[in-house]
Amino acid sequence: MKTLFAMAIASAAMLSAAFAAEMEGIVSSIDADAKVIVMEDGAELQVADGVSLEGIEPGASVVVTTDDSDMVVSIARK
Repeated sequence: MKTLFAMAIASAAMLSAAFAAEMEGIVSSIDADAKVIVMEDGAELQVADGVSLEGIEPGASVVVTTDDSDMVVSIARK
């Protein structure tokens, strides 16, 4: 039973990772109140609750990870 449970958890983790996407770019603007980042290419990205935008400012080169609904789940300076 424990093995079946562990396999189910591992499968769920792989599925969630399969839908994640990563992109690199330069931040054009940030609306911290609306939790929206606009990238230099014009992409507007909604930031998930709990994701810190501290240290991210316009002009910063970043790596952004999004989930399957294109919600930003992590952002880091490059």
